[in-house]
Amino acid sequence: MQHIAFIGLGNMGAPMAHNLLRAGHALSVFDLSAAAVEGLRAAGARAATSVADAVAQAGVVITMLPADRHVRELYLGADGVLAHAPAGALLIDCSTISAEVAREVAGAAAARGLAMLDAPVSGGTAGAAAGTLTFIVGGDAQALERARALLDHMGKNVFHAGAAGAGQVAKICNNMLLGILMAGTAEALNLGVAHGLDPKVLSDIMAKSSGRNWALELYNPWPGVMEAAPASRGYSGGFGSALMLKDLGLAQQAALSAQAATPLGGLARQLYQLHQQGGHGDLDFSSILKLFRPRAGGDR
Repeated sequence: MQHIAFIGLGNMGAPMAHNLLRAGHALSVFDLSAAAVEGLRAAGARAATSVADAVAQAGVVITMLPADRHVRELYLGADGVLAHAPAGALLIDCSTISAEVAREVAGAAAARGLAMLDAPVSGGTAGAAAGTLTFIVGGDAQALERARALLDHMGKNVFHAGAAGAGQVAKICNNMLLGILMAGTAEALNLGVAHGLDPKVLSDIMAKSSGRNWALELYNPWPGVMEAAPASRGYSGGFGSALMLKDLGLAQQAALSAQAATPLGGLARQLYQLHQQGGHGDLDFSSILKLFRPRAGGDR
């Protein structure tokens, strides 16, 4: 088993790293949160003291970070990954960022003779914990074959979207659609309940009808309808509304650069902006229901 450096141990990164440990890989981990590092150290990883320390002996470097600026700084900074990664190391960034930054960092890695993949994921925290994530990969096909065995320990599906940056484009297309679907699902449920329907009955009806979608069936936004969904635990955990807003913003940037019309994506971004301004950025993105039904939190 090869030595892996894993940097970024948040809600997604930590369970992904745990799955690699369970598969028998040796990990050096680093994060700005000491508690996050300690959780992996207790599970058998080596706690690195810096980025340089984490990547020094790594054959593979995997990163999971919040946004463009974090990825750019981590990889391109004076004490970053590219400055310290060993020759021949494979770099895999699982963050969801702009395609432009993904291409910029991959180009800098190539200039140092290092292969790099942008491999954002879909599946949420539950998928990260269960090892059933979908990896949406951009980069060289040979580099992907090097990475595939590791990705299989963390996910169930691996798609090669194309060259560097293509994984990010595909991911933001998916997340734009997800944001639209969640807002629409919440709006439809709120309309039905306002007319006296039971949200569980209405959900069951729509799940067997033409309104069927992932948000309705697997991630229902109405509290109490789906026991395992974040809506039934006060919208805690899951995929934060602030992160959805970030991804919808990335989609609008991509739309502008390609002169592609995304009116529904633009509207979804405005709705999530209003939702965040209401102080709900830390809640799961299904809490967009609160924008239509401010009382929603535990009531049915």
